[in-house]
Amino acid sequence: MDTKYIFVTGGVTSSLGKGIFSASLGRLLEARGLRVTIQKFDPYINVDPGTMNPYEHGEVFVTDDGAETDLDLGHYERFLGRPMSQANNVTTGRVYLEVITKEREGAYLGKTVQVVPHIIDEIKHWMRKLGTSGDYDVVITEIGGTVGDIESQPYLEAIRQLRNELKPHTLIAHLTLVPYLRAAGELKTKPTQHSVKTMLGYGLQPDLLVCRSEQPLDRSIREKIALFCNVPPNAVTPMLDAETIYEVPLLLQEEGLGTLVVDRLFSEAEQSNMTSVPDLSAWIEFLRRLKNPESTLTIALVGKYVEHQDAYKSITESLMLSGVPEGLQVDIRFVLSDTLTSDNVEEHLGDVAGVLVAPGFGDRGVDGKLEAIQYVRERDIPFFGICLGLQCAVIEYARNVCGWPEAHSTEFDKDTPHPVIDLMEEQKNVSELGGTMRLGQYACDIYPESTANDAYGADTVQERHRHRYEVNNVLRYKLREAGMHFTGINPDLDLVEIVELPEKRWFVGVQFHPEYRTTVGNPHPLFRSFVQACAAYATERDLLTDPTPPQPHEVNPLASADM
Repeated sequence: MDTKYIFVTGGVTSSLGKGIFSASLGRLLEARGLRVTIQKFDPYINVDPGTMNPYEHGEVFVTDDGAETDLDLGHYERFLGRPMSQANNVTTGRVYLEVITKEREGAYLGKTVQVVPHIIDEIKHWMRKLGTSGDYDVVITEIGGTVGDIESQPYLEAIRQLRNELKPHTLIAHLTLVPYLRAAGELKTKPTQHSVKTMLGYGLQPDLLVCRSEQPLDRSIREKIALFCNVPPNAVTPMLDAETIYEVPLLLQEEGLGTLVVDRLFSEAEQSNMTSVPDLSAWIEFLRRLKNPESTLTIALVGKYVEHQDAYKSITESLMLSGVPEGLQVDIRFVLSDTLTSDNVEEHLGDVAGVLVAPGFGDRGVDGKLEAIQYVRERDIPFFGICLGLQCAVIEYARNVCGWPEAHSTEFDKDTPHPVIDLMEEQKNVSELGGTMRLGQYACDIYPESTANDAYGADTVQERHRHRYEVNNVLRYKLREAGMHFTGINPDLDLVEIVELPEKRWFVGVQFHPEYRTTVGNPHPLFRSFVQACAAYATERDLLTDPTPPQPHEVNPLASADM
């Protein structure tokens, strides 16, 4: 079976939900027994989003092989349950870097290097890379940005050329907006018509139109769009606002999207090897439990980027998905660490069932995180620290239990007399910041008789990292003497991965990012264990409340993701 390529573009406006649509379509195709992967092409000049402020771009997602990527790859993994890689996220910056590096090495034999053919050929190489591996039947490629943007033009030209080279194995799904004008009481199709006209200007005819709208599209609207956009009426698919993004695959299935795509791309002989009716029973059961919780549990997320909630997208999704098997609706209270002090910490955290202190870089908001950790440690409230959250837990313990009031991380205080968090010696002379990062998958040996071991049910695990500073091994044993247990250690580098306070009901800090491994129906063991501990604490303190009805929202609310 030849690999099929589906290209997902967007028009009219950004934030239409291309990422959620791509993930949902991938889920529908996987349910038919097909091997599917999804890649994202971002039009910005940054080589990757690793150096971008979360307020600019939202969360940076990290893959097993250490790629710092767009947050949409988190959606892809959660929906498909399949790990992504370096090849699943490509930026304009990376494309140009590859071409310029080849030019400097003489790969073009002295030719003038130009956008056409060299940049376009590099884009085509990455678009086909996953498909030529032999691992996938379908490669879905999401193009960031909006059709008509200058930045997106090279990608559209690459698609045009690939369409000619790979026919009939390609399909273009174009997302547009069908706005509802309340004053007129009408849905307007003109933006969609103009968006398709723009696509035609680049030599691309969409095969499928996915129409975002607040109102259902009746038959006359679909026929009008089909008439003026050169597609059959059944290729006009509405994608309405949903109560939860996890409802989108089922809504698209009801519209017959999976069948339409399969019929367009696969011959009858190829379809004979597929499941004729997609098996979505597990997804339906998950969604039923998600939408019918028994109780609501409030957990505080303390971080410095909480004003942009997608800065912690994988964490919030992990908390929510971990509540589903327990019949819990997890209500996340976002607490800005910059403003958290000893005077107001009770106000923010006094009535929550647990506290998660989020990762981050830089010293802004660290004092607030330390206040939060001291508060929950002294009151035995379930605590989960991730990356910088672990480091802050070590700093707080060193100050208030070990009696080292000036203990700190050398990231924030280079002259601290007790540098409990520091760079490894081999990192200190590296001038490039990226060279000091631990990125991607590393092993962690877990000690028996620990909270982490109980959660994982395993002695060794692999987890994804994205950090620079480590627990200082010189002072680690002094902390151990004071009662802090180091229950997870990287066996190759002898670095701390997990810290615990065993006398507390649930107090765990991890140097890695477990949120990246949560998928639908399979929440990360530590997140699930944390939510269970929070539920037990809430039951004791009578903190559980009745569920609140879900409210419809846009399938992709992140405005800055599609630039």
